[in-house]
Amino acid sequence: MSSAHLSSTRASSVQGFPRIGRRRELKRALERYWHGDDTRAQLEAVGRRIRDSTWHDLHDAGLTQLPGNTFSFYDHILGDALLIGAVPARFRELTAGLAPVDTVFALARGRADVSPLEMVQLQGTSYHYRQPEFSAGIELGLRPDSLVDEIVRAQGFGYELRPVVTGPVSLLLLSKSESGADPGFTPLDVLDRVLEQYEALLRVLAGAGVTCVQFDEPCLTEERTPDEIEALRGAYARLASVAERPRILVAGPYGDLGDALPAIVSTDVEAIGLDLVRGRRSAAELAAVPGMRGKRLYAGVVDGQNVWRTDKFATLDYLRDLKAEFEDLVVTTSCSLLHVPYDVRVENGLPVELADSLAFADQKVDEVVSLAAALEDGPTPRWRPLPALPSARRDDVRARTAGVDDDDRARSPYPERAAVQAARLGLPVLPTSTLGSFPQTVQIRRARLDLAEGRIDYDRYRDYLRAEIAAVIRLQEDMGLDVLVHGEVERNDMVQYFAELLDGFAATSQGWVQSYGSRCVRPPILYGDVARPAPMTVEWTGYAQSLTSRPVKGILTGPVTMLARSFCRTDLALPEVATQLALVIRDEVADLEAAGTAIIQVDEPALRELLPRRGADRQAYLDWAVGTFRLATAGAGPQTQIHTHLGYSSLTVMTEAIEDLDADVTNIVATRSIDWVLDALQDRTLTRQVGPGVYESRSGFVPDIDLMHERLLKGVEAVGVDRLWAVPDGGLKSRYTWQLEPSLRNLVTAARRIRRAIARDC
Repeated sequence: MSSAHLSSTRASSVQGFPRIGRRRELKRALERYWHGDDTRAQLEAVGRRIRDSTWHDLHDAGLTQLPGNTFSFYDHILGDALLIGAVPARFRELTAGLAPVDTVFALARGRADVSPLEMVQLQGTSYHYRQPEFSAGIELGLRPDSLVDEIVRAQGFGYELRPVVTGPVSLLLLSKSESGADPGFTPLDVLDRVLEQYEALLRVLAGAGVTCVQFDEPCLTEERTPDEIEALRGAYARLASVAERPRILVAGPYGDLGDALPAIVSTDVEAIGLDLVRGRRSAAELAAVPGMRGKRLYAGVVDGQNVWRTDKFATLDYLRDLKAEFEDLVVTTSCSLLHVPYDVRVENGLPVELADSLAFADQKVDEVVSLAAALEDGPTPRWRPLPALPSARRDDVRARTAGVDDDDRARSPYPERAAVQAARLGLPVLPTSTLGSFPQTVQIRRARLDLAEGRIDYDRYRDYLRAEIAAVIRLQEDMGLDVLVHGEVERNDMVQYFAELLDGFAATSQGWVQSYGSRCVRPPILYGDVARPAPMTVEWTGYAQSLTSRPVKGILTGPVTMLARSFCRTDLALPEVATQLALVIRDEVADLEAAGTAIIQVDEPALRELLPRRGADRQAYLDWAVGTFRLATAGAGPQTQIHTHLGYSSLTVMTEAIEDLDADVTNIVATRSIDWVLDALQDRTLTRQVGPGVYESRSGFVPDIDLMHERLLKGVEAVGVDRLWAVPDGGLKSRYTWQLEPSLRNLVTAARRIRRAIARDC
């Protein structure tokens, strides 16, 4: 095929767009379908409307290129795995004869008797995907019908799409080995077979009239081995050699491609997409990469992960430098706009001076189009310098932050604390608990809305919450759990709830972004110095404790997670902001402790999300991230047991950081990746107590007693029973009581079975 480039005059595009619907139509349609209230045809109609409106909006905004294959009913990574037919063996029978959308749900949600694919955080973002699984014998086969149907539908509107597909190397690096695969097997071992499917995909796309396809390789913006870089080079050399195909754009979102860039450029792919926000390189540096000048450059200069306006004057100067080196240039976003809300103009409650500083997805599209036009015509009179941000400086906060020293981050030695805590708590071996949230009833959600809209007063709302807390306590006592929680019934979200009670944050009313599946969150906007006007959780935890003689955990969100899952001002120093957040949490810990709370859990599931993508900067990050957690918790006395809850963190550098947190008990998302936790326990990298989650809290799968007994027994056999807790791997807010109750009863039974066996042996 010809490698001639199209004209790039005013060329503009985006890497992707939000897909939940401007009013969360997809979330509601999914949940109606899953509940049996709507048909598949009704669900698919909602999906078509969202997809069609996205194309119309992007076209009308002036983009010259429209991305395709960016809509998904659940998760685009899973969708791309299914595009090549990557269905793990354990799902073959379950998915036989299912429609494509139901196949997605089967793998993503599982069934009461079939566990779903594991959920994993995506590449330093707060988005989570379902992790594909591969084995040496996996059956593959291209399934392009849905993608081709989308292309044809867009053509009917007069739109040409550039399909966006996860690149073959990243698809495998984002995946895991199927259970039972040979010990030495890694998904990258089947790259040749996967490339056969991608070659077939290129031919199908060419036949459908597609002129350009985008392959995203986010894993290559992380540190990779020479063998992985060579696999990348070989993969694209092979794909570029397909005789009849569209032009190939290889994009590297979420950071700098590093050594992967010259490997890609050395092949005959026609275009390279770069994140020039988090992976900024000068025009001269890029031009110095051999062969780079011969490629079309998709310059990702508008931030797709944050909500602050682009400095268009400074960015235009940078684009002009790039244009001088790369005649064929397309202005675009650093990554998909999946990670930001739709439109800041619908936010009526934000301070005017703050709203003027923000750009959500619609505004970012406008920035891309405007910058592309300005490369030809210069800035328009409507361009304005960035406004001065709201003054939210607190001298008292900064003085306190400046006064923090190493003593503020130190507790008494763990062995001493452990003995005091054991005597105070009197827990059995292998204690059972949950990690915080319980399902919120329709009545509570309605009461929260009624309070916000003035239909009930706060006293009545408090009564609703107290009744719900009492029900949660009774249920846990009846199930036999050893350590209880109050259920977090007062919280809309683990980050937003606290942000709404703190100075320095602003909350949106419609700023929804997708976390996973139908789960949407409204990340708060962190724009100033952080302070706590009043205690935030003491009332609810104290009330729950008054209802039971068993210990009730206080549950707080940690400073790094508050930072990572907010839209933080880009000009603020993250370590300083994290220190301010740590001091806020420290004060809350002190108030809980003073109220008699014996166990306090400070959750840090996002600890890995901010981990730099290359090794040189990782230790510096971990030093301040770990330090802020210790600052938040070290004020607690030795008699108070500090727990934390972490996401999947199997990197060696992360397990060392987990130990350095100095928490008394660490609960880890590890349901089906439990081996690394056990290895870290066995080799003494982790020396404290640990709760490797033994069933996944975000799926409908109900593990039986034998399965949880088996998982718990692995931990007992690795390190003994004294250091293990029996817990799920996360909060239970997204579940239904009819799902969690049998799961937790089975968990308690499995733990008691092990206790009885130990007692007999003694």
